[in-house]
Amino acid sequence: AHLREALGNLFRSVGMRVELFGSTSALIELPATVAAASCLVLDIRLPGVSGLDFQDKLANLGNNIPIIFMTGHGDVPMSVRAMKAGAIDFLTKPFRDQDMLDAVSNALVLDRARRTSDGELSALVKRYESLTSREREVIALVTSGLMNKQIAGKLGLSEITVKIHRGHLMEKMGVRTLAELVKTYEALRPVLNR
Repeated sequence: AHLREALGNLFRSVGMRVELFGSTSALIELPATVAAASCLVLDIRLPGVSGLDFQDKLANLGNNIPIIFMTGHGDVPMSVRAMKAGAIDFLTKPFRDQDMLDAVSNALVLDRARRTSDGELSALVKRYESLTSREREVIALVTSGLMNKQIAGKLGLSEITVKIHRGHLMEKMGVRTLAELVKTYEALRPVLNR
């Protein structure tokens, strides 16, 4: 509790917004509702549950908040496991205030970048979802390198119809060139293959 308060004061002293939690159950609902770039500073040994188990629980809930672990000297193997599971950093106690501030600043930069790319991807998914099923067939074939004539043959359409579908889907996807279309479709691929 003393360390928690001291860290709260440290973060407030540099103008950061801070929420302090005495238990994981008090915290579990929060991250999903946080709108601003944020991170979590956790002790690797928590009352009732290990920091690693809590990290797993958050991941299973689809929560990607960056985590910085504080550890004792004997916890290095646990820290390595935490890093492999996606923790941003771990600091061995006692640590310098500046090391903690640097770790948190770094985590906030990473979270801001993640939120931006998540937002951009979700906008792309919305655009893709606006395509008709025929336009989705055409986009897959166009981005695989086929010419309009070949696509027409594959889908049993006229070449002019393929051109019309291609024009519509490029407009809906917000791209002007084939190169942009390919890049956009590649960015979507991990989501489409789920």
